[in-house]
Amino acid sequence: MLGFSSHPRGLRTLFFTEMWERFSFYGMRGLLVLFLTSMIQKGGMGLDDKTATAIYGLYTASVYLASLPGGWVAARLIGARKAVFTGGLFIIAGQFLLAVPTSTSFFLGLLMIILGTGLLKPNISVMVGQLYPEGGVKQDSGFTIFYMGINVGAMLGSFLVGYLGENINWRFGFAASGIGMIIGLIQLKLTGHHLGNIGLRKPEEAPEKKNWYILWGSLGALVILVLLCCLGIIRINPLSLAQNATLVIVGLALLFFINAFFFAGLTRDEKKRVGVIGLLFVASAMFFSGFEQAGSSLNIFAERYTIREVGFLANPVPASWFQSLNPIFIILFAPLVASLWPLLAKRNCNPPLIIKFAIGLILLALGFLVMAGGAQRVGEGNPVWPTWLISTYLIHTLGELCLSPVGLSTVSKLSPKRLVGQMMGIWFLASALGNLVAGLVAGHISTADEAEAAQPTAIVQQTESAPGQTAEAAEPTPGSLMSGQFMRIVWFSFAVAALLLIVSKPVRKITRQIE
Repeated sequence: MLGFSSHPRGLRTLFFTEMWERFSFYGMRGLLVLFLTSMIQKGGMGLDDKTATAIYGLYTASVYLASLPGGWVAARLIGARKAVFTGGLFIIAGQFLLAVPTSTSFFLGLLMIILGTGLLKPNISVMVGQLYPEGGVKQDSGFTIFYMGINVGAMLGSFLVGYLGENINWRFGFAASGIGMIIGLIQLKLTGHHLGNIGLRKPEEAPEKKNWYILWGSLGALVILVLLCCLGIIRINPLSLAQNATLVIVGLALLFFINAFFFAGLTRDEKKRVGVIGLLFVASAMFFSGFEQAGSSLNIFAERYTIREVGFLANPVPASWFQSLNPIFIILFAPLVASLWPLLAKRNCNPPLIIKFAIGLILLALGFLVMAGGAQRVGEGNPVWPTWLISTYLIHTLGELCLSPVGLSTVSKLSPKRLVGQMMGIWFLASALGNLVAGLVAGHISTADEAEAAQPTAIVQQTESAPGQTAEAAEPTPGSLMSGQFMRIVWFSFAVAALLLIVSKPVRKITRQIE
């Protein structure tokens, strides 16, 4: 199965643990915005689009940010394997808290999932790497198989959790996500012996007491903050928090690069390489600010404006099922794209990494160009066929395959040796920034107030004016508003891609040695 036979037996253990974690994560993520914007009478929270997508952006960004302390806890205190198992327990508790019908339990559940994913996600990848101390091609093959597990889990979670949440009850969907993680942890416990000592701390590596103090102090501060919020002493506005968090992340990134350039004692060549990483940071954040519309604005588009009725089904196809398209396309096309680069290299026409980033952004723009056309048809009063979304997800997935796999590898190769760990953290920061911006942008694409001004499928009525009378301008429809917002993403993506193409020649001189 998937070529496991030539790999360490422990790879299967980590494959299925990650598969069930991604089942849990993507299944719940596909429901999140739909649940937040659903009417209270239908079991949802009845939030407006801007607030809901801001919460979505904060949640997905926080998952990336939590990977940094999650890696620290494993490295300094408990080891990767305990971090993975503890993270899974947090995720289970969080998913079942989502299933409790109160607002307080829901947001506590999101916090628990963030903490759990921060512990599990980075450390299980570390363990995969430790299975191959020799490194090389076999390690690359092992990570490819592991990556397939991520996408199989995402696909299955979108189907099963999406169906339960949308067609039966939102809470059933969240509970199903928790059950998926339970299966993953049971599997880890039953087959964990195949990992040997992978992910375990050695007895002589006793953690320093000060690190425990830092951990318990941080958790204590977090508990106090949560209590103050629950008691209403501190009130949080998700939209303002997302906007301020975006500024904070941008500020942190700027401070880091300024420090690296002027105060880290780097050589001239090292500074050039750091400059390239800074450019790729911007490109990556821009890409994910568009790509992560999948769980927010594109999910809303699927629910409100897409024809989802299938003749032999009693209920419409769940909108969250469209979230399965990205993992399905990755499973289908990742091997083809991975084999394409070596094939081009043999003919001396393999694109340099900066061009691959530009291609990814161009494909992102083309995907939203398709969506702008679909939104325009909605503006004319026509719900659209699923082919618009399917085409967009296909184009975006091809863009992801051009950009995402080379990102971490490039950063690790370009980083000055003494800054590698910090640079990897900055790369996570780019993804967090992209997710935050994605949530904020999605809130402007279609809001509840705009939906009230013009119903999704209503045709704008235009009546002839009597002689001497001036016809009143038609109200802008959600479709026309969405089309305009999608086109802004198109032009912005093209602009960043054009910048990368313009500077590709000098950048290639810096990166030639690592390509």
